[in-house]
Amino acid sequence: MRLFRSLSTNASSVRLEGEQTLVRAPVERDWRDYAELRAASRAFLEPWEPTWPTDALSRDAFYRRLNRYAGDWRDDSGYSMFLFDRKSTALVGGISLSNVRRGVAQCGTLGYWMGEAYAGQGYMREGLTRLLEFCFGELGLHRVEAACLPHNEPSRKLLLGRGFSEDGYARKYLKIRGTWQDHLLFSLLSEDHAVNRDTFQR
Repeated sequence: MRLFRSLSTNASSVRLEGEQTLVRAPVERDWRDYAELRAASRAFLEPWEPTWPTDALSRDAFYRRLNRYAGDWRDDSGYSMFLFDRKSTALVGGISLSNVRRGVAQCGTLGYWMGEAYAGQGYMREGLTRLLEFCFGELGLHRVEAACLPHNEPSRKLLLGRGFSEDGYARKYLKIRGTWQDHLLFSLLSEDHAVNRDTFQR
């Protein structure tokens, strides 16, 4: 028997819309599109991600993921969403804010992935813009952090293009494909985002 904890009302009501994209929390009916997109993009995604478990694309694994997301939303510790093409409604990728810290930090960590067929078409640029508005607006964060592998030039370009500053170099920062790897570290502050909001909206 499968026990599924639905996402909170707040999560299900969040819809971040741009001209090209719709960003919303994933739901059960997204499983097949998720599995097909990730399977078709596996060789494209694996160099940048932790090792995939053997059941990574199964229905049960997806439902477990939704359960975890629901808990994160409820606890204000993370906000995971999917990106869709607004016209065709096709799933094109995912974007998330994890490790949310309140108190004196008011900070969270950005993560994202893109289906290979949709890469380089502006979806993530617009989706990230919408998510940052959510982070600094509704969530009231002061700082959003991100990291990428030093040779991941598209990711570095995306972050710099959204106003992130490149803060440093972290040795063996994350375990990617079973190996601890160095990463570049980035951050964006709420005041920086506010100053450049008009530019980001374009």
